[in-house]
Amino acid sequence: MMIRNATMADLAAVAEVEKRCFPAAEAATEEEFRARLAAYADCFWLLFEDGRLVSFIDGMATDEPDLRDEMYADASLHRPDGRWQMVFGLNTLPEYRRRGYAGRLLEALVRASRERGKAGVVLTCKERLVPYYASFGFADEGLSSSTHGNVAWHQMRLIFHDA
Repeated sequence: MMIRNATMADLAAVAEVEKRCFPAAEAATEEEFRARLAAYADCFWLLFEDGRLVSFIDGMATDEPDLRDEMYADASLHRPDGRWQMVFGLNTLPEYRRRGYAGRLLEALVRASRERGKAGVVLTCKERLVPYYASFGFADEGLSSSTHGNVAWHQMRLIFHDA
């Protein structure tokens, strides 16, 4: 297993994993990933098993405290010195789930966000995943205003009290 940040050379593999992990209405397109990688490849963490991309986490940094739907499609909203690290997706190929890969990536993102002086990490998730993210210290802030993919999302936040 190897974890590293993404490069533009990872575009096709990232887009393929996304397609396998999210319904079409929720999945980012290859073009959206191209824009994200151009703007903030250092906010992508990829996990490889035997040379194959099997899991990744990505998101942008911003001074805005809440994750808005516009952020998914507009990479220009990224602020490298922003106070909050947003998470847009945590993807693991179905055949590689329940091996702890998603947790390792989430921990890598949290560690890097702390090191970068962020105030914390914000994500949205479906209700069934609230306990999973809570196990990493995220607090459920209730239903988000997000309507991304026509789904109800919970906003969750991990605050770094030392930031």
